[in-house]
Amino acid sequence: MLLAAFSDIHANKHALDAVLGDIARRAPDRVVCLGDLVGYGAFPNEVIETIRAEGIPTIVGNYDDGVGFDKDECGCAYTDPADIERGDRSLRWTQRVVTAENKAWLRSLPRELRFEMEGRRILCVHGSPRRINEYLYEDRPERSLLRMFEGTEADIIVCGHTHLPYRRWAGTVHLVNTGTAGRPRYGDTRVCYAVVEMGDEIRVELPRISYDFEAAAQAIEATELPREFATALRLGRY
Repeated sequence: MLLAAFSDIHANKHALDAVLGDIARRAPDRVVCLGDLVGYGAFPNEVIETIRAEGIPTIVGNYDDGVGFDKDECGCAYTDPADIERGDRSLRWTQRVVTAENKAWLRSLPRELRFEMEGRRILCVHGSPRRINEYLYEDRPERSLLRMFEGTEADIIVCGHTHLPYRRWAGTVHLVNTGTAGRPRYGDTRVCYAVVEMGDEIRVELPRISYDFEAAAQAIEATELPREFATALRLGRY
């Protein structure tokens, strides 16, 4: 059985369409979205409406939470003053643009998804099992992960939020980060998602998908969003 998981689209409709096209080609048994549909990009409503129309089970990301509940910050934990200023501009613009109906839908999203495939217990979260905006980087010490995963009753944990794809083991738990389906930060303009194959062994693929990043960048420049967000798409990093 195949599980396809993607995350962190960040209002990049061009990237989302490309990812969904590749997922459809693979015909997985289950597809899930790990949140952060909005923020930074020019098409927050279009991304939300595509996910809703496709009926894809989705959990809330920190940015979705900030927009859906009209919070004062997005949970991005910026420390640089310039990043804070751009982040605030992005959040305010997105909150103005997203419709009331779509905000209500964001507010309805769960914080996690749990299910079984081929006898394996799968937990899907945005950041970590304990916090929506906690970054689980690949170099996180194993002892820290073991403490965090204790009691989760999961064989496979799938997360996003870092925008950096990877797979690793932490004790008996297989940890998979989907990367980003909309805002790369790894020096590659292509976006990414995860395909997990359940069989006698667990096999993970993290395909990189090309899309029209120039059109997405120009769309950002046609809004009040910071132009640096367009540059980030052209460079594949921020």
